[in-house]
Amino acid sequence: MRDGMDRKRQANVPGGRMTRRVVKLSVAQDAALRVHATELGVSVPRLLVESTLSSFSGETLKERRDLLTALFTLQRGLAAAGNNINQIARAANATGEIAPELNASLAHLRSTVTRINECLEVLAISDDPS
Repeated sequence: MRDGMDRKRQANVPGGRMTRRVVKLSVAQDAALRVHATELGVSVPRLLVESTLSSFSGETLKERRDLLTALFTLQRGLAAAGNNINQIARAANATGEIAPELNASLAHLRSTVTRINECLEVLAISDDPS
């Protein structure tokens, strides 16, 4: 899943970014911005733009990263549940009997899909500020 969060710089936009802002900072402010940007794995300009515009979308960079991390965790859980169900199906096809673990695996799968849907609803953004 690629949404641009694995890039340090902002994604290109058609026509480029024609407006430039100059911000004067103290040495301490600049250092703090650089440290914060490095912690998040983004450039200072991207940090300034996204952290400012996040107030409009109601989501900070950290919140978005946390949600994406949760989605990746859910994705791994979903893959594991799918693998489990495939193994149960193979055994059922070979023996003609359905293993008792099937209900638990299906319940886990349904729960994981519900959690993914909840995360996707939180991540839904009506307008991308980039």
